[in-house]
Amino acid sequence: MTTMPKTFAQAAKRHGVPESVLLAVSYMESRWDCNGGRLSTAAGFGPMHLTDGAGPSRSRHHHLDGYEDPRGDDSRSPHFPIEPEERQNGSPTSLHTLERAAELTGESLEHLRKDPAANIDGGAALLADYQRALGAPPSDDPADWYGAVARYSGASAEEIAANFADEVYEIIHEGATRTTDTGAEVTLPPSPEVHPSRSWLTRLDLPHLTGADAVESPGSVSCEWIPALYRRRPEGKYGNHDIADRPSSQTIQYIVIHDTEELYDKTVGLVQDPAEMSWHYTLRSRDGHLAQHVLTKDVAWHAGNWYVNTKAIGLEHEGFLAAGGTWYTEAMYRTSAKLVRYLADRFGVPLDRAHIIGHDNVPGLLPEKVRTMHEDPGPYWDWAHFFDLMGAPLRPDGEAGTATVMILPDYDRNRPHYIGCDKEHPDATCPPHGSASVWLHTEPRGESPLVKDIGKHPADESSYSVYDHAARAGTGQRYVVAERRGDWTAIWYLGQKAWFHNPASDPVAVPSRTLIATPRPGLTSVPVYGRAYPEPAAYPADVEVQPRIPLQYTFPAGQSYTVGLTTTGEFYKATTFDTTLHRVVRGTQQYHQIQFGHRVMFVKSEDVDVTEA
Repeated sequence: MTTMPKTFAQAAKRHGVPESVLLAVSYMESRWDCNGGRLSTAAGFGPMHLTDGAGPSRSRHHHLDGYEDPRGDDSRSPHFPIEPEERQNGSPTSLHTLERAAELTGESLEHLRKDPAANIDGGAALLADYQRALGAPPSDDPADWYGAVARYSGASAEEIAANFADEVYEIIHEGATRTTDTGAEVTLPPSPEVHPSRSWLTRLDLPHLTGADAVESPGSVSCEWIPALYRRRPEGKYGNHDIADRPSSQTIQYIVIHDTEELYDKTVGLVQDPAEMSWHYTLRSRDGHLAQHVLTKDVAWHAGNWYVNTKAIGLEHEGFLAAGGTWYTEAMYRTSAKLVRYLADRFGVPLDRAHIIGHDNVPGLLPEKVRTMHEDPGPYWDWAHFFDLMGAPLRPDGEAGTATVMILPDYDRNRPHYIGCDKEHPDATCPPHGSASVWLHTEPRGESPLVKDIGKHPADESSYSVYDHAARAGTGQRYVVAERRGDWTAIWYLGQKAWFHNPASDPVAVPSRTLIATPRPGLTSVPVYGRAYPEPAAYPADVEVQPRIPLQYTFPAGQSYTVGLTTTGEFYKATTFDTTLHRVVRGTQQYHQIQFGHRVMFVKSEDVDVTEA
């Protein structure tokens, strides 16, 4: 049986494509994953993402439905991935590359979809075909293939095609090594000496993006302005965001990573509806293209927690959390990483998992909101790779035996058991795939029950569902060690000991030195909150006092939790279309954000002692 590296080498030689170009394009499209022949991003298949124009349109309920109150929770239920519909308006799937690859290779469509070797060969044939069509030489020099690589993106605008090609050549410069979803080890050696011939781009004769001058983004990515609508609505309502003056009015502390559970075109359509919710940016899976909808100074309605909304920038990534990471492409990771790094540098947001959080890490605003908070981007989002791309790698920063640990499994080799990826068979095991999460048990053995989250499951137990993070810890999150027993480590988690398998020979957590919060002497327990609001005395007469209602969890004496940040209570009153009535209320009450479970939560500073682990 031919190995995957040999398959790339043979396909490159057969079609006269430099092997580094073929490998880098495939890595950009799929990170060399095969996805078991299943449909993935934008109606594509296999490691070369050959697109099938016959992909059915099967719209179902989506992740962005159900938003009711921008100051409360956007209640959305878990959904199963939908099959992508054929795109319009010159978007990537209009190329129908699967059919063209079949013409060039003589392979059947079914074989190209399901056989990785045929798929790779088809991708090489397409690159060679694009090179010929441009009148470019059949060169051994990777630099001469810039135009063909840009064409492979299927982009509808020159800037998008250029961004895709530039990222491919960055991969060629840097090199890459990865264990794929089939267990194959694939390596692309770095070639920093390659300098692409960008003059071939003009031969594609593509139009330019419109509205790019209005965007806030790094110059190295393609970004267009597709504005969310700020409009009056009937019965005194308005949408779909709030005008503000950040960071002058309020500091920006978070960047929230979402996935859409919907296709890109539908997603950007929703954000232009004043009756829907909003977010600041949308990223397209296929090519990493970026659209901005809300200025960063303004407050978008995306996190389901008004306090977090007022302090955050929200990024929606085209994708489906139960799809095994197939929609989380290298193209999208790289654009997102550049955007987050740009925003973090601009607003002084630390690049750590206390500030760069998933929607699944946002706390419920009030006890009744906890159960309906969201689960995206889920366990298949590769946080370690994401931070590597940002130039802020997650690494051990403590000594062996330190009282705190960071969860840091090897994503590709860490393949926990999940269910719930198949709508027709919800109890079936999900296909094996790398994951950023580890399961947490009540005892130091794998067959013991999962720990319980009384907020998410008031009347039942945690499950192994890919949508259920009630008993999971994720990459980059830091916890205080409660006990160690052999190959098992216990951490404090939602008021209880939570055990995970952590053998020294293959650890999924590393020593991490950070601050920890412990109840002050004399306190039997400490209340935890889903928002950091000011004390009542801070509110002026024209602003209703927001009650500080604890969540349903218990933080008892004898336990400790890591501190991610310290902040002073704030509340942004913005309930009308008339911005002159908006108010920022600042108090003196200090809070510490703690990693209390899978989500972050807040404790009052006077309730805890904070020390270094």
